[in-house]
Amino acid sequence: MSFDTSSGNARLTRERLLFLAILTPVLTLTALDIYADYNEGGSLEHIALEGLLLALTGAGLIIILKKLLKSNEEIKSISRNLAQTEKDMDKWRKDAQKYLNGLSIAIDQQFERWQFTPAEKEIGFLLLKGLSFKEVASIRKTSERTVRQQSLVIYKKSGLAGRAELSAFFLEDLLPSVADRENGV
Repeated sequence: MSFDTSSGNARLTRERLLFLAILTPVLTLTALDIYADYNEGGSLEHIALEGLLLALTGAGLIIILKKLLKSNEEIKSISRNLAQTEKDMDKWRKDAQKYLNGLSIAIDQQFERWQFTPAEKEIGFLLLKGLSFKEVASIRKTSERTVRQQSLVIYKKSGLAGRAELSAFFLEDLLPSVADRENGV
């Protein structure tokens, strides 16, 4: 049995526990009733019928217990898989962060070669992140017009025609070409 959500799994477990809580006293009371009926000389048909009820209740109890145990094992397995996935994701994030830090340093060094001012560097990074002029202006607490003018200076100093060329300058070599993708490189 697979579970789509943890809340669905919790609901199934609660239902099984409820049935378990109902069937256990029924099983116990039925067994006591059979014992009392037998000692009092009850009819064989009545004792057989209660015996059948006892057997069915016992079978239901066993089935529910097995399903609870299986559910618990599945939960443990899912928890182990989740823990491993979280470890893998954490490693990937750390590796990615290492590469992103290296890229950030390389971009900063290029901005130095282009002789960007600190404000131009900040705007350049924000533009590379894909923020609009309005968003950059909001972050820098300046006007959108100022950001537009500073971006023109950035493009002039870098010798690039605009935001697309600025992005391509840094990202072009990070992405494989169509030929490389077709060749599995």
